[in-house]
Amino acid sequence: MSVLTLTGARPYGTAEPVDVFIRDGMIDAVLPTGERAAEGEVVDVAGRWIGPGLWDAHVHFTQHVIRRRRIDLTETTSAADVIAATVAARAADWPLADGMLMGYGFRDGLWESPATLAALDAAVPDVPVVLVSGDLHCGWMNSAAAAHLGVELDETGLLREGPWIDLLHAFDAASDLPFEAYQEAADAASARGVVGIVEYEKTDNITEWRDRVERGLTGLRVDAAVWGDRLEAVIADGWRTGASIDAESLVTFGRLKVIVDGSLNTRTAWCWDPYPGTDPAHPHSCGMESVSIPELRRQLESARAAGIEAAVHAIGDRANTEVLDVFADLGMSGVIEHAQLVREEDFARFAELGLAASIQPEHAMDDRDVADHHWSGRTGRAFAFGSLHRSGAELRLGSDAPVAPLDPWISISAATARSRGDRDAWHPEQRLPLDVALAASARSTLDAGQPADLVVIDRDPYACDRDELREMPVAATLVGGRFTHRAL
Repeated sequence: MSVLTLTGARPYGTAEPVDVFIRDGMIDAVLPTGERAAEGEVVDVAGRWIGPGLWDAHVHFTQHVIRRRRIDLTETTSAADVIAATVAARAADWPLADGMLMGYGFRDGLWESPATLAALDAAVPDVPVVLVSGDLHCGWMNSAAAAHLGVELDETGLLREGPWIDLLHAFDAASDLPFEAYQEAADAASARGVVGIVEYEKTDNITEWRDRVERGLTGLRVDAAVWGDRLEAVIADGWRTGASIDAESLVTFGRLKVIVDGSLNTRTAWCWDPYPGTDPAHPHSCGMESVSIPELRRQLESARAAGIEAAVHAIGDRANTEVLDVFADLGMSGVIEHAQLVREEDFARFAELGLAASIQPEHAMDDRDVADHHWSGRTGRAFAFGSLHRSGAELRLGSDAPVAPLDPWISISAATARSRGDRDAWHPEQRLPLDVALAASARSTLDAGQPADLVVIDRDPYACDRDELREMPVAATLVGGRFTHRAL
């Protein structure tokens, strides 16, 4: 039996300290300091603030880990910038991955000059080059990479959506990332107060996360998703949402993940209106379906029959309408991932249908200029966290790491301020109240009978400004009453 008492802690927004009694991984009691004698190991929190541990509701963990091994293109603003960074890395003998020079983080939504195959071929002709977009929905490759991978490219050198996403996950599967790299990334998340993640990698998450826990990666809880290509296999094996995957009961089987459309930056999010500068008669002028609506329905029906819940990626307003319609027709609850552009008449349907909106607030900060251009006249309902909340929808906050940092305090700041740096708030009417953002970043509360998944921080969130929230010092994180980060 493990017993721990945290003394002198202050719940968020309060001045009076409490003692938190923890027994066998659960909160036994939360009482005014000194009301009951401390038990077991006693840790003095020294007046710091305490709250439920934080979750990131949307993560691609292997891609988050592997990002550190790819050329950093996140600060580039043009095709020329990307090429210059790639050439510089090649000249510096950047290590190849499976014979390829790989980079991550370009965003071409506002480039004045588009990507071209010829430009990348001219810059780096001697090795295969694969550059991953910041939103993960397209890649820019040279001819050597196309030959190496057996794909066909058009004059842009860009490969988008389904064929690209399959390649991207194949790269991850072929990577030789050491276990220590995963442990380092998990420790870094714990140091930001993270107790759990929702894993959306397109891989055998059951086997991979069970193995990681067996090897000692025990600092995170994980909800592990399955994609459609593995759905029949997991159904045959009897997996259901909520089933424990590992002996430590840290990893649970999550949901079926289905991607219905693309992304804003890649201009493949499926919308009701055409993207600027496109021919309205072109079949993809309004974006595109990645998984067709009939196929979505088929997969959701199969999952529902097997006791597997669903999480459906929908970014454009047409995609959100169509996905809402399918959930309504099936009478099935679930999660809509992203919900970046939603028609006014569709906001209320989230709560009516019992659907959660899994949102990534930092994307609004990254994409505000792209949205102003490509969704001009519609941004009052883009990244509309406030509208979703006011409609009664359940919200879950995440990062989509590596697209944004795996750091819930960044998400909380972006959700409540809608600004960063020297910029004014973007559509401030869509800000979330702090208490809502905090609750949407947790799965438990600071109450007796709850899991002892906790975060101890050096500042009261209710007394912090925007930047103080983003940089919140975390003194300790506990998962099931175990310290996974301790800087007390």
